[in-house]
Amino acid sequence: MMELTGKKIVLGLSGGVACYKAAELCRAFTKAGASVQVVMTEAATHFITAVTMQALSGRQVYTDQWDPRVSNNMAHIDVTRDADAIVVAPCSTDFIRKLAHGACDDLLSTMCVARPRHVPLLIAPAMNVEMWQNPATQRNVQQLRDDGITIFGPAAGDQACGEVGLGRMLEPEQLLEEVIASFQQKVLAGKRIMITAGPTFEPIDPVRGITNLSSGKMGYAVARAAREAGAEVTLVSGPVTLPVPFGVQRINVQSAQQMFDAVMADVDHQHIFIAVAAVADWRIANASEQKLKKNPDGTAPDLKFEQNPDILATVAARTNLAGHPYCVGFAAESENLVKFGADKREKKGIPLLVGNIGHHTFGQDDNTIILFDENGHTILPRADKLTLARQLISEISKRISQHSLFAK
Repeated sequence: MMELTGKKIVLGLSGGVACYKAAELCRAFTKAGASVQVVMTEAATHFITAVTMQALSGRQVYTDQWDPRVSNNMAHIDVTRDADAIVVAPCSTDFIRKLAHGACDDLLSTMCVARPRHVPLLIAPAMNVEMWQNPATQRNVQQLRDDGITIFGPAAGDQACGEVGLGRMLEPEQLLEEVIASFQQKVLAGKRIMITAGPTFEPIDPVRGITNLSSGKMGYAVARAAREAGAEVTLVSGPVTLPVPFGVQRINVQSAQQMFDAVMADVDHQHIFIAVAAVADWRIANASEQKLKKNPDGTAPDLKFEQNPDILATVAARTNLAGHPYCVGFAAESENLVKFGADKREKKGIPLLVGNIGHHTFGQDDNTIILFDENGHTILPRADKLTLARQLISEISKRISQHSLFAK
């Protein structure tokens, strides 16, 4: 997806080994549709060349406050005036100090101080663990937060110096997600959301089981969109192969009963519950502890079924008693979606249900969905699942803003 199409990003590099990640980040920005203007400190040029960054960005790189290529010799003004964001990655300990104290002793620091107030400044710290934990650094970081500068990371792990701990710059793909998220409205800031996603798997024996064709893509897209909207997101996921959206906590489960138990353990602390998972209605009551062998006479094994707990209905019933969370369900049908979706919303006792045709969406990257509420239904036209997820999150935010629980 070209999620940064039309955006102009100023990518600043300060000195640090993590400059090699900035090269990949620049490439990721351009592949996402952004135009990237690279600005490097003198220290950064010791770790990666301007030639490399120019090749990746497709634009001349600025390193000098007095660069004669800028007609008025005011690169610190001209470069940022039409920017949508300034991203400093890596942001060294020293550069954090400069930002905290308003220093203007090179092009990049002067540019950050001179940026228009509407242009967000986003930084990705990268340094040794002891440097990150130093009280002076932490004071400076707190000052940046107080000044409205957004800080991505750092992460913990192995460092170039051989030590281990906090201080690693986030990976390029993580920073890309963070920058994309920074352009989304924080309509769910401060809210806690639990989302179920993917299929469940009901074992027949240790090597076989009953499942469905859900890929988890829609649930994971909803989790990412909710996190982009500022929510604290817990994702209870059946067996899928998808990467976890950055910043989302995932709880892995296999069976419907395990999903039920994971949801019930923490759902009372959530503001919103979104049941996207395709949960098995039944499980095998007499599952074998050993692999079932073929019967000599060719008959099928005698499998007995029992009904799984209804996760959404159970949470909705608790909502009626406690007043929270706000419940959103998903229904995958094979026919008569408008009728069955409306009936299912009433049967589950929830304010909002999202309907789709299962065999048209399972495993696909796009979809068409219908929103059912007390006023009828609304069709969201076919789009990629992340776009639909963002539209859904927007619709949820509008509804809870009118809900008495969220009126405060």
